[in-house]
Amino acid sequence: MEQTNSTESYKHSSLYSEELAPVPVSGRTWNHWHLAALWVGMAVCIPTWLLASYMLKAGLNWIEALLIIGLANVVITVPMVLNGYAGVKYGLSFPVIGRSAFGVHGIHIASMMRALVACGWFGVQTWVGGLAIGAILSLLLGEPYQEGTTMLNFVGFGLFWLISMFFVVKGFEGIKWLEEYSAPVLIAVGIGLIAWGVLVGGGFGQVLKQSEQLQTGSAHRELQNGQDMVFFHPLTNSAGEWKADVVKVRALASGNDSEVFELPRSYGERPFFTSALGADHSKDTLAVWFETRDAQGKLLSASTPQRLNPSQAGASAGIGWWDYLLWFTAMVGFWATMAISISDITRYAKNQRAQVSGQFIGLPATMMLFSFVGLFVTSAAAIAFADVLTQEGAPWDPASLLSHFNQPLVVIGTQLVLLVATLSTNLAANVIAPATAFSNMWPQRISFRTGGLLTGVIGIAICPWWLLNEISSILLLVSAFLGPVLGILLADYFWVRKQKLDVNSLFSLSGIYQYNSFGINPKAILALLLGIGMALIGVWVEALAFLYQIAWFTGFIVAFLVYGLGMKQNLTSTPSEP
Repeated sequence: MEQTNSTESYKHSSLYSEELAPVPVSGRTWNHWHLAALWVGMAVCIPTWLLASYMLKAGLNWIEALLIIGLANVVITVPMVLNGYAGVKYGLSFPVIGRSAFGVHGIHIASMMRALVACGWFGVQTWVGGLAIGAILSLLLGEPYQEGTTMLNFVGFGLFWLISMFFVVKGFEGIKWLEEYSAPVLIAVGIGLIAWGVLVGGGFGQVLKQSEQLQTGSAHRELQNGQDMVFFHPLTNSAGEWKADVVKVRALASGNDSEVFELPRSYGERPFFTSALGADHSKDTLAVWFETRDAQGKLLSASTPQRLNPSQAGASAGIGWWDYLLWFTAMVGFWATMAISISDITRYAKNQRAQVSGQFIGLPATMMLFSFVGLFVTSAAAIAFADVLTQEGAPWDPASLLSHFNQPLVVIGTQLVLLVATLSTNLAANVIAPATAFSNMWPQRISFRTGGLLTGVIGIAICPWWLLNEISSILLLVSAFLGPVLGILLADYFWVRKQKLDVNSLFSLSGIYQYNSFGINPKAILALLLGIGMALIGVWVEALAFLYQIAWFTGFIVAFLVYGLGMKQNLTSTPSEP
């Protein structure tokens, strides 16, 4: 049963503000479709597009990638739903509910961890949105689009930031409106992109079959029986033939370029012996690249040279079960931030059924669908585009994909859709939580809107253009810090408190959640530090590296047990339900 609470007894507390107060029943209007639409809006984003594609690039096949993404998102949805229960029941946000476990002031430690991570992601997503605007501006100005830190991309970044701040100023209902109406458009665009891939890639099954060529780099080097050999793996067309006309090999010896050795397309899968270069180059770095030419032999396109070092000699060990677990942990960490602060949203849900069904409908299915869109379209483009010759040069992200189109309306229309997708993700996933956390720091002075503006400023300060290519490593590190927070929250609400909170004490400096003169629960801080420490110890102790590679699970389990056992030892009673 959802609770209503009178605010008369605590509305004059320094811990209180109207935005942190329990949402009245009349304000809890979100049904399961609203929550599902919210997750569609959040999950359809460029990082989701990149997930399965990068797993393909790392050597997993498309089935393995989708299974890991699907299973990981089902796993994270379970604690997400459980952590949303208190939000629905009491109409309270994460920083207020968290006062029960961490203390009325101790919660700032956990909520700021969550807020700063979200600010970082806000910056990254804003940079991604800015790239889309930069691509549109390049087209309108008649200039070739350039990736990276160009003036137009920074202008786009600034414009996207201003658009985001407009919705922040409009408040929570403005965000709800954007999520609700963008969801069906984004799903339709995803299905349309799959249809395009089927058309240009030679059929649905053909695209999936040839997606395996993206699991291997354009060339690799092996040392077999004393022979130094190079194997070539350029991309092929729908008929399975090399798209490149020639492959070129050059030894980079003593700082000077040696003679280029050229091989025709017909060379195929046969190994190339480096001794053919005219000397012993087994200890030299090699450069390998591919070219296409017209009937007169004129160069049409060339791939970026790949450097093969002698240290790369030897066959690859391939993908092992530990690699699967590593990716699985990273995928769980993808939404670990939202699992902590989900009550910021579920406090507006009509009932528990709405939040449970809405989240299970919206999150796992959308993540699998849009991840599939990313890998399928990338695989189709690798087949269809004549100038994409190698795995390394494949259009792994939407901006690179669109750079191969010459139709202005197609490019602008698609970039606008990407803008909507990125905006909807950014506002729901990366603004609500930090804005609420900043408001909780000083309820009387910092409103939700002010907290949102602070999020925007910090998002710029972290220089997100430096973080975009480090997504998987960032996710792993983030999961080490946020898994313990979620473990403590769930242990407190379900194990220690038996789903009963004293709302008056949550807003009181003299209630049961004050704990001590500092307003900090030392048992929660101990559990947090031990959870983080146990997850991070694998960074420095090689024998315990597995603890870091499954960081979210390590931190969650340790913190859950330490907090639950520690609190049960001296907690003789739980508060009566108001």
